[in-house]
Amino acid sequence: MFDKKQKNNTPQPDNMLIEGRNAVSELIKSGQAVDKLFVAESAHGRMGEIIALAKKKGIPVTICDRRKLDSMSQTGNHQGVIAQAAAQDYVSLDELFERAEQKGEQPLFVICDGLEDPHNLGAIVRSAEAAGAHGIIIPKRRAVGLTGIVARASAGALSHMPVHKATNLASTIDEIKKRGVWVYGAEADGTVDLYKADFAGATALVIGSEGSGISRLIREKCDFIVSIPMRGQVNSLNASNAAAILLYEAVRRRI
Repeated sequence: MFDKKQKNNTPQPDNMLIEGRNAVSELIKSGQAVDKLFVAESAHGRMGEIIALAKKKGIPVTICDRRKLDSMSQTGNHQGVIAQAAAQDYVSLDELFERAEQKGEQPLFVICDGLEDPHNLGAIVRSAEAAGAHGIIIPKRRAVGLTGIVARASAGALSHMPVHKATNLASTIDEIKKRGVWVYGAEADGTVDLYKADFAGATALVIGSEGSGISRLIREKCDFIVSIPMRGQVNSLNASNAAAILLYEAVRRRI
């Protein structure tokens, strides 16, 4: 359903990169949301305390060639460590449900399974906010977090859209299902037509990665696999386009 794009795990430089031993150490100690820590292999031995602190906080640590940090650095003085901080704090799962309850509405969530392009995530945030969704759920690992690029791509919507970062996405889906949410995965080979899916109740829409779509485990967790009718010559849609279509079909069902 989605266009395939070349994977790129190197974050694009933006104002959410914190560089240097002291700055990174204080950032982690502050409790501010940190998506990932990059440590130069040559500096690994000197970063033991920072790495231990990051792991204690549950922050993913990537050991890489120093040249990667050189290419990321904005200051030219990263000292072998760069933290990728979130553009805004993540929220708990309870807060997503509370948002729906406060509005007197059935929950409507978007689950992003392994999205790597910050522009795609930003566009999904923008569509979700415009459609009145109550929150977005993203995985902690192997996916883009709330970087400055995501914030800019959302055109301001990120400030109004709560995002939950799941340590284990499969377990999180199990939890929301226990709370009465039906989970719909979006794939080209879906067994349920988009216009026959019942999005009127508590709903979570799963959007897969740009390259491989929804992962096998997450697909197994979905209650239904929905397909978007394709009338033209192409057989795929960009992930954010697919999300927008599903979101507004949910809006139509709820009117």
